Amino acid sequence: MKGKKICRTIATVVIIAGSLALLQRLLTPKYTDGIIEGALIAEYYGEEKDHDVIFIGDCEVYENFSPAVLWEEYGINSYIRGSAQQLIWQSYYLLEDTLRYETPKVVVFNVLSMQYDEPQKEAYNRMTLEGMKWSLSKVKSIYASMTSKEKFEDYLFPILRYHSRWSELNEADLKNMFETPKVSHNGYYMRVDAKAAENIPEPRPLGDYQFGKNAYLYLDKMVKLCEEKGIQLILIKAPSLYPHWYDQWEVQMEEYAEAHGLLYYNFLECIDEIGLDFQTDTYDAGLHLNLSGAEKLSTYFGRLLAEETAVTDRRSEAELERRWQQKLAAYEEEKRQQYIQYGIK
Repeated sequence: MKGKKICRTIATVVIIAGSLALLQRLLTPKYTDGIIEGALIAEYYGEEKDHDVIFIGDCEVYENFSPAVLWEEYGINSYIRGSAQQLIWQSYYLLEDTLRYETPKVVVFNVLSMQYDEPQKEAYNRMTLEGMKWSLSKVKSIYASMTSKEKFEDYLFPILRYHSRWSELNEADLKNMFETPKVSHNGYYMRVDAKAAENIPEPRPLGDYQFGKNAYLYLDKMVKLCEEKGIQLILIKAPSLYPHWYDQWEVQMEEYAEAHGLLYYNFLECIDEIGLDFQTDTYDAGLHLNLSGAEKLSTYFGRLLAEETAVTDRRSEAELERRWQQKLAAYEEEKRQQYIQYGIK
């Protein structure tokens, strides 16, 4: 009798736990339509882990660089671990997380997030943190990122955060409950539409242009980690016209790169050389590049990577070439579909 009671108790616990797990899976946002940026971080884990170049950073990497172009033109196997408003400590812990699976030859970090020295917004935190697999790196990133109103247990058990999301559920939540379709191409978020950069707002003066101690702390940690792993770290500033990149910020990055023996490329300084036209190469009036702009920038940066780093042309590797042919087919198909969607010939 006692044994049967124990079995019934265990069965009840299993059923309740399983039901809660299914409910949590249903209620947690899938990011497959609308704001799809929240799906980017998780997609990495389904990839083969032998990339030569890993990008980390905010929207200025995942919307401005195309790994497909780097492969087609230079044979560079790359992946973008980008997310919306990715803060520098999140970039650092994503790098830690990435190195659990592979050791690239080059890591590329976009420096725009140096402007933030403390946590910002929960919504952006979740688009970066929820997609990470559980590890000590994820735990540390959550604690570094939480705003004063957030709680760790809400990340550990997302159902605590999303329990009231019933009214927002749609067909995609049910359809993608267990497996979500890819929304990126090796981390690149494609947009083919165009909106010319006009009426860029004048930059507002800041009370203090100095990057914060916390931002520098994590940049130092990034430099040290790359040195320990024998990885070349490259700092970049993407050629976005807005938000404004101040001259005072530029001086700090130039001095930091020189002091630490790092390559630093500010692509705002070579827009003409890249061939960018902000009448046609941006989809949101200069904040981010569209497909044509991203492909131009990737062609330009790929040449620098080929000339200035140890990355090599791997197009002769049969298995890797086969994988990339599949990726390029998906890339071209989405390009075709978006051309139709936006009426582009």
